[in-house]
Amino acid sequence: MAIHILGIRHHGPGSARNVKAFLEDLQPDIVLIEGPPEADEILQWATHTDLQPPVAILAYQADDIQHSAFYPFAEFSPEWQAIQYAKKANIHTRFMDLPLAHHFAIEQEERNKTATEAPAAPPTGDEESLPDLSPIQSNSTDLENELVQEVVLDPISHLAKAAGFGDGEKWWEHTFENRVANEGVFTAVNEAMAALREHLPSKNERREQLREAWMRKTIRQAEKEMFQNIAVICGAWHAPALTNMPKQKEDNELMKGLPKVKVECTWIPWTYGRLSFYSGYGAGIQSPGWYEHIWHYPKDDGTRWMAKVAKLFRQQQMDTSVAHVIEAVRLAGALASLRHLSRAGLEELNEATLSVLCNGETVLLDLIQSELIVSNKIGTVPLEIPKPPLQLDIEKQQKKLRLPPTADWKDYMLDLRKENDLERSVFLHRLQLLHIRWGQKSQVSGKGTFKEQWRLQWDPSLAIDIIEKGTWGNTAAVAATKFIIHQVEEAPSLQAICNLLEETIPAELPEAVEVLIRQINNMSAASGDVIQLMEVIPPLVNVSRYGNVRKTDAEMVTGIVTGMVTRICVGLPNACTAVADDAAAHLLDLFFSMNEAVNLLQVEEVTNQWQATLQLVSGNNHIAPVIGGYATRLLSDYKILDGERLVTAFSFSMSNAPAMSAAWLEGFLKGSGTLLLIDNELWSVVNNWVDGLEADIFTQVLPLLRRTFANFTSPERRKLGEKARQQQTGAAPAKQAVENFDPERARKGIPVVMQLLGLPFNPDSKEIIP
Repeated sequence: MAIHILGIRHHGPGSARNVKAFLEDLQPDIVLIEGPPEADEILQWATHTDLQPPVAILAYQADDIQHSAFYPFAEFSPEWQAIQYAKKANIHTRFMDLPLAHHFAIEQEERNKTATEAPAAPPTGDEESLPDLSPIQSNSTDLENELVQEVVLDPISHLAKAAGFGDGEKWWEHTFENRVANEGVFTAVNEAMAALREHLPSKNERREQLREAWMRKTIRQAEKEMFQNIAVICGAWHAPALTNMPKQKEDNELMKGLPKVKVECTWIPWTYGRLSFYSGYGAGIQSPGWYEHIWHYPKDDGTRWMAKVAKLFRQQQMDTSVAHVIEAVRLAGALASLRHLSRAGLEELNEATLSVLCNGETVLLDLIQSELIVSNKIGTVPLEIPKPPLQLDIEKQQKKLRLPPTADWKDYMLDLRKENDLERSVFLHRLQLLHIRWGQKSQVSGKGTFKEQWRLQWDPSLAIDIIEKGTWGNTAAVAATKFIIHQVEEAPSLQAICNLLEETIPAELPEAVEVLIRQINNMSAASGDVIQLMEVIPPLVNVSRYGNVRKTDAEMVTGIVTGMVTRICVGLPNACTAVADDAAAHLLDLFFSMNEAVNLLQVEEVTNQWQATLQLVSGNNHIAPVIGGYATRLLSDYKILDGERLVTAFSFSMSNAPAMSAAWLEGFLKGSGTLLLIDNELWSVVNNWVDGLEADIFTQVLPLLRRTFANFTSPERRKLGEKARQQQTGAAPAKQAVENFDPERARKGIPVVMQLLGLPFNPDSKEIIP
């Protein structure tokens, strides 16, 4: 009976190559792999033709779906190659890490304990942020403490520094991943990790000890089942702990009484961009595209990689010759030699690329980073894999509507007059209602509501949200409907309900819309708060805009709006009296939104009620001046108050106390000062009022006037300034131009103008020659 411990680096192409070669040569009876035992049942899908890496095992707590973990695999992951070999050779395969059922339960206990404990005393500055490691730390200098902390976080860095490397990742890559042949590499890894664990502080957390104890338990179980040739694939750090096993009794004592929860697993697509996330077995890489390259081309001296870079640049319309590629490869090789490396790595190739192909422009290196070094590759998962019904429905809709999940951003401009685009929009809006943030909706320029622009980017973590929302229904439509109805029951205000209705209408969920409208009708009928009703009118009017485009019945919404406007018009005059400045400013914004909503609704009954209310507000002396001024302005826009009547009302309001007059003027000019430019009578009233102010009074009202005119556009302010200057000088521009005209100077320019026009000219006769 033989046990072979293969210490690897997760997602290491060299480790994957060595594992594959070792297993093919060894031909073991069983392969034990670091990973969650709960996922053993779904390993049967590993050789399915439609399961293409990068993929990940998603494991989640059944009663707390957000409590989850991902175990990603790329084609160059040693675990993936071990699984592929075992399944194709039809030998036993098992995961041997600490079950997530215990892992999640321990984390849950720790969270509960932290929540119930009293807040800790503030740090004094002498404590270390890391756990107590050993007596070495307490007696060491600051520099030694820094080294200890670094080693705890990355033990490999100690070996890397001893070998003259700046970081552990680069040392491991050049020492192990770049090896082409299996030259006793696993023995070397085991010895190196044993030395580190013996002489340096280990990651001595209880959970780490539990993981290694469970791995040993799994190995012992395989021995009991009489497997003669056992291959164990684990992270390099764990290799010594599995080689030199303590007594079984010690492990059993350590694992005694572990808590447990229910865990479920499935396969999901993964992306290269997310391989850098430290999840599951706590490993990530920063250059998956580069690792895929050296997996497929282990003996590449940089030529193939530089050819990829050249191809990328040519696709971006950048001239890149073969000579550039050759010189870059030579430079990378020379850098590797100077650094005493066996071959050029990614760092050397990047430096050569920056110098030769990019001409020192780091922006171009960013392009290589995103397109080649990381890449936007996304894996695929078969539809037949057991999944929650909601996830299956979403995947079917994606396929039907030709909306494939992609790792990079993809933009869609939807024309809602087309059936397929309308279905796409409905589907995306339903996902938004379920808080599945696959797409971001953008504003579209132009008139009409028949266009929508979406930007989509799939994130593997969305699988968690999908599984969580699957408790509301088996399809996106059913789940969204039930989820909205649930939110209606817990909505805190009428405004929240109206906003929810605005979001629900585009999703075409008639049952949910009916519940929302009924709730809005009940809450608005019981509400006597005019301000609250004014706040919800604009979103309700926006809802009615979708009536024709989305083939939904908006008459119910229009009926509710009509009733709410009636209640607003009855109570608004009283709501505008005796209000503070801050409340008046808020009310002014509501007036603005309310007026836009009434104009957009285009219902004659509503418009008439609104105009009658504006007349009451404008003629009431007890109304806040800024509100009265804006009401007067709206009456002017509706042509109800114009000509001499408007000038009279304006003059009367400007004859009040200066502060009140300034506030009234601010409301009257809200949004635009064009009226002062085109109506000379109103301009004269304002100008005479300003001229008549005493110096101290003018100083008091100046901030109000400045705030009023600051809201105008730059052209409006410039023209108003010109008009004020003309008023002061008393001369019109045309008249000034005539008075300043110099005939002799103009005559000197005539020959030049005639030459530019190509016409003959006799300067003596001063006439044009025909």
